[in-house]
Amino acid sequence: MTFTTTEPPLWALHRDLIAKTVRTDLTHAFHPGQPHFPAFPDEKREMPFDMSRGDGFNVHLYTIVGQWGTHVDPPVHFVAGARPLDEIPVDEMILPLVVLDITERVAADPDAVPALEDVAAWEARNGRIPEGAFVALRTGWGRRWPDPAAMANKDEQGVSHYPGWSAEVLRYLFEEAGVTAIGHEQTDTDPGLATSAGDFSLESYVLERDRWQIELMAHLDRVPEAGALIVATWPKPQGGSGFPARVFALHQAD
Repeated sequence: MTFTTTEPPLWALHRDLIAKTVRTDLTHAFHPGQPHFPAFPDEKREMPFDMSRGDGFNVHLYTIVGQWGTHVDPPVHFVAGARPLDEIPVDEMILPLVVLDITERVAADPDAVPALEDVAAWEARNGRIPEGAFVALRTGWGRRWPDPAAMANKDEQGVSHYPGWSAEVLRYLFEEAGVTAIGHEQTDTDPGLATSAGDFSLESYVLERDRWQIELMAHLDRVPEAGALIVATWPKPQGGSGFPARVFALHQAD
């Protein structure tokens, strides 16, 4: 049998992407007992149907807060009446990926945050940050997962020491570069010194701009600082204020 139908262009593109790119999962698998914001309850997991008990299939019942594991924060998470998850269009879920790397500085000082000099150095190497990009902060903190104590990194006074974003860099990204979203490896947008004092002003700044973010990202050390694409997806609860996300990057092997 001879087939003469021309291959649809998107199928050809998919075959080309699979052949020429690496797909890197940027998501932690969530589970009870994992690191999380201390005010949140732990996950509860039950099996109302269990094949080991003689049922015909397996079904899990999960009881979790929306901000659980690698998750998305939509604007409504901090801003009443702002966009919930179901109003974020799929057009915003496939974006150019920019990675700002401050891993070496964090290794010497866990309270380190990015500076405008880090952005300028990135742009000197790669060109201007693309408008509409997703910018991820690589700190090396994801290597501490899933140890809650290591992630919180509290001192004897109970103050957390972990990296976060800085106001000057976020202002540049959203007001000058026009990025769509950000992400990071830590539990919070704000550094540990701020969150320990109840200060979440940087997260408020992001969500008040009608932008969204991904928290608790994984494996940012496996993707290049420029040239990759990120795909960020999540379920679509009506009016949802947050949910575990599945996030991955497509990039060249080198």
